Amino acid sequence: MSTASASASEPTPQPSGHTETWPLWEVFVRSSRGLSHVHVGSLTAPDEIMAVRNARDLYTRRNEGVSIWVVPSDAITASDPDAKGAFFESPAGKNYRHAVYYTKSEGVKHL
Repeated sequence: MSTASASASEPTPQPSGHTETWPLWEVFVRSSRGLSHVHVGSLTAPDEIMAVRNARDLYTRRNEGVSIWVVPSDAITASDPDAKGAFFESPAGKNYRHAVYYTKSEGVKHL
């Protein structure tokens, strides 16, 4: 995934010649063929309105999107990739959480 800025704290040059720090936004696009939004990249913008407009111009140039979400990067909380084993493994003794644990009732169709 590409990023428009290397760092959220890096000053961004403005047309007036001033430098100010703009927040980093994560961009999610739902394609015309998809049902869910997919992360496509990041960009910097002064506010959410400009972030949506910039995301449209940067990530949907060929009319491949029907919806755009922008989220401030600092609002995202993620799991630790190094703890993926313990975090995502199903706890022992909790078989009832899996559909294979249940049996289909007799006489009930379309299940």
